[in-house]
Amino acid sequence: MDITAPRQYFLSLQERIVERLQAVDGRPFRRDEWTRPEGGGGISRLIEEGAVLERGGVNFSHVKGEKLPPSASALRPEIAGRAWEAMGVSLVLHPRNPYVPTVHLNVRMFVAHAPDGHGGADAWWFGGGMDLTPYYGFEEDAVHFHRTCRDALAPFGADLHAKYKRWCDEYFFLRHRKEPRGVGGIFYDDLVDGGFERCFALTRSVGDRFLDAYLPILDRRKDLPYGERERDFQAYRRGRYVEFNLVWDRGTLFGLQSNGRTEAILMSLPPIVKWRYDWKPEPGTPEAKLYTDFLVAKDWAG
Repeated sequence: MDITAPRQYFLSLQERIVERLQAVDGRPFRRDEWTRPEGGGGISRLIEEGAVLERGGVNFSHVKGEKLPPSASALRPEIAGRAWEAMGVSLVLHPRNPYVPTVHLNVRMFVAHAPDGHGGADAWWFGGGMDLTPYYGFEEDAVHFHRTCRDALAPFGADLHAKYKRWCDEYFFLRHRKEPRGVGGIFYDDLVDGGFERCFALTRSVGDRFLDAYLPILDRRKDLPYGERERDFQAYRRGRYVEFNLVWDRGTLFGLQSNGRTEAILMSLPPIVKWRYDWKPEPGTPEAKLYTDFLVAKDWAG
């Protein structure tokens, strides 16, 4: 199958997002183009020690292999062992100011090629989503983010936002902590319903609305004053982000199992993190409010 259009879209999305983020931060993103011995490669765009973004990465990858890794065929045993291609854009932004939430976006396409000489068609699907991880919660921010996600999906079915929001809440959940990673957003995978053009259009809509969802929040919060207390709590909560990505995230697992580029896979991890033994915030504090008011399942879009 022809995957030229998705590849061109993902490359343009990466470029557009990086251009806007550089304008906000005032400092350039590093560009690192890489190849993968087993096939394919990618372009990593990274900023570290920026004025606004303490660490951020916006990755494009288009990787290929001769045999699907276990994480990719676990839900589709009939395609185990096929040659494959995966492409997409994945980003994680860790702002310096604790009042600005961390954000994640991923939009992707996967193809498992039909075995040579056996007939049949290639298997393909799209996946993606975006989610918000605040350290200090603001209802205004959560509502804006979720409504933008809802609007991105609206042209494709009135029921999709509720479905993909629930999927996000269930996926970005630290089962060993019994708590969500953040306030969620949307998440979908294995998307084939309605055919290729519909699934590609839905994925473009999600990718295209990311800047609308996040930049207003970043602009509102990036200059708020903060001190060591807020930075300390931010580092503690970043530990949850690390735990999820290393223990539960399927994308991380796929990247490592498929011999992906480790630097690109782990660019999602924050630069400064703390862990404490059995720590809990004092009741009534802003830190406690994150747990009671924001790390709960809620219909933010209204």
